[in-house]
Order: sequence, then C-alpha cells, then structure tokens
Amino acid sequence: MLRKLNSMPSKIGKSVLAYLLLIILWELLFKVNVDILKIWKTYNFPEPISVVKVLYGLIIDNTLFIAIQASFTRLLIGYGISLVLGISIGITLAKIKVLDKYYGPLILALQTLPNICWLPFAILWFGLNDNSIIFIIVAGSTFALTIATDTGIKNVQPIYIKAAKTMGARGFKLFWSVVFPAALPNIISGMKQGWSFSWRGLMAGEMFAATKGLGYTLMIGREYGDINQVAAVMLVIIIFGMIMDRFVFVKIEKNIREKWGLQK
Repeated sequence: MLRKLNSMPSKIGKSVLAYLLLIILWELLFKVNVDILKIWKTYNFPEPISVVKVLYGLIIDNTLFIAIQASFTRLLIGYGISLVLGISIGITLAKIKVLDKYYGPLILALQTLPNICWLPFAILWFGLNDNSIIFIIVAGSTFALTIATDTGIKNVQPIYIKAAKTMGARGFKLFWSVVFPAALPNIISGMKQGWSFSWRGLMAGEMFAATKGLGYTLMIGREYGDINQVAAVMLVIIIFGMIMDRFVFVKIEKNIREKWGLQK
C-alpha cells in the first residue's frame, strides 16, 4: 500500500510532463507556421495561450458551466437509455438464435451508421429540442452495446457453464451467476465505445438543435470564426473523456479482471 502511495506522485509527474511536452510542441508548431513561415493564418490554427484565455473567459462569464450542465443532462439520459436498450437487445439476440440469425447482421449494419445520419429523423419526429438530441445519442450508442453484449455472452468459456451445471445451476441462476459475469469484460468494452458514440451524437445534435450546451458553444465559435473557442470546447470534451476513462471505466475493468483472476 505504501509503495503504491509513494509511486503516485512520480506517475502524476510523468503524466504532467508528457502533456506539457505536447503543449510545447503545439506552441512551436503555431510559431513556426503562423509567425515565421506564415503558411497559416491565426484564424486557421489555434494558439495554446489564446485557447487558455478563451477558456478562462468562458469560465468567468459562466458560459462553460451552463454548457456543461446542459450537455451532461442530455448525455446521461441518452447514455442511460442506451445501456438499458443495448444490453437488453444483446442478451435477447444471444439467447434466441433465430433472432440473432436474421437481425444480427442488421444490428451490425446500423452500428456502422454515423450519428449524423439520424439527425433528419430526430428533427422530423421530435423537432428542434432536447428530445431529438437524446434520440441521436441513443441511436448512435445502443448498437455498440448490443454487439458487445451479444459477443460477450457467445464467447463465454463452455467449461464455466459445464462446471456450473454440475453444481446444479440452471436457467436464470446459471445466466446471472455465471454467463453474465463472464461476459462483463466484453460488455464494459462496449460501454466505453458506447460512451464515445454518445459524445459524438451529443455534439451532432447540439450543433443543430440546441440553444445551449458544449456543441452549441462550439458552433458559435465556428460561426464567429473563432478557432480558439472551437479548440477550447474540444479540449473540455477531451478532458472529460479522459476523466471518465481513468476514474470509471478503468476501475470497473480492473475490478472485474481481479475478480476473475485475470489481474493481480
């Protein structure tokens, strides 16, 4: 335990150093191509310092917090619906072979559709409001969760099922105690993929059907030709993605792997 605590500052320090190096390279790229070679214009490529200034301004006037609150409300609702639908459909396909045979390829085909393809349906069905944005999120992430759940259940080691049956496990008890837990690593991977698709759907929806949110703020930056505001919003989205992965999905994966003896 003490060894882990002692190693944490060094890990954090290395991570900070790695990202500082990226920022320095970004600044050098800006200076060389904009100030020295004059290949790019200031409105074509963002500068780190200017991005930080814009970000600070969005924080000071509360624009960023209002946008984050609006976006996360839509995102959590849409992603929550996707989890329920995706896992439920995935379990159904895995357990009913006839449905899997005829509808499995269709689910795979739907999963390849970009989120933006659902925008016309969303607007026609729900209008320009939060419901249309949530629909795009659900449509974009559900199928990734469905495929991951279906694949995970199908790939459960037969020896687990045989061993459980010899001990008297049958039906729902067999599925809930053995099959579903064994499929969780695949399902968690699908959850991560679904989370990323949810963000894409959120941005696509907010750019066209919202009056507040991160996607709307990004769109305003584009309309005013402010590349630094566009980059600032993108940076916020990246940071949230990293936080979610590091403190939620990585921990869940680690706990599952430890439980199944795949990691010490």
